[in-house]
Amino acid sequence: MVNAIATGKGAAFGVELRVRANCELTDRPGEIVGRVVGEPSESARLIEICARKVLEHFRLGRIHGARVETRSEVPIAAGLSSSSAAANAAVLATFAALGRKPKPKLVLNLGIDAAFEAGVTITGAFDDAAASFFGQGVVTDNLKRRVLRRFKLDPKLDVLVYVPPAKFHTSRINMARVKPLRKFVEIAHDQAMRGNVFGALTLNGLLYSSVLAHDRTIAPDALRAGALAAGLTGTGPAVVAIARQKNTDDIKRAWRGRPGKVIITKPAVKGARIEVSP
Repeated sequence: MVNAIATGKGAAFGVELRVRANCELTDRPGEIVGRVVGEPSESARLIEICARKVLEHFRLGRIHGARVETRSEVPIAAGLSSSSAAANAAVLATFAALGRKPKPKLVLNLGIDAAFEAGVTITGAFDDAAASFFGQGVVTDNLKRRVLRRFKLDPKLDVLVYVPPAKFHTSRINMARVKPLRKFVEIAHDQAMRGNVFGALTLNGLLYSSVLAHDRTIAPDALRAGALAAGLTGTGPAVVAIARQKNTDDIKRAWRGRPGKVIITKPAVKGARIEVSP
């Protein structure tokens, strides 16, 4: 909703797309093997670091190894915070394997520390991690890892996500091009703090699309078709639109003919959780 790269402050909301993780402890200390199911070209380093950090937190790294894997409904490297969701899931799965009850702040900190070590984040993406973990929406100070405000989106609204075929990893960002956005992104963040989250999303998307060289026509097409808000999500290239159900088909038609796919989901009401297999 508001990308924190320019200012260190952001905003995000969760959607009903799930990343599931499973962790199995082994008797091979120091050996942690990860797998991103269905994405053989994607590195599993992040989730391996997550599992290691949990074991180290409990001083069990010399007793256990681990096998950890994730399955994701969230497209990877599209700006949809798949890495934050994967980190949360991997940390929770390792807690579950150890039979430990996690505290939210610890889960978030371990996942963010792992993301920094893996090199998949610039600010730590605390906004994305918190929205993924808690559900609903948050406005944050990423540098201080603080939630400044929480908000709810009507669960009856539709969230449409246009996902182009190309991927875009955060590590590719040229910070020299982003820094001039600072004062304008601060306006978007201020709007989110004041409750104008739709305006914040749309303004943020226009700003970052311009400097990251993403297609700037996708969001306006959705707005003309009746979207309440539309803009680049994260660092893109995906674009998100929030709409009433009566406008969903019109937005789909506006995006018809573009390469890639359109995902239709809902704002998340519940966040991350540990599920016990039957």
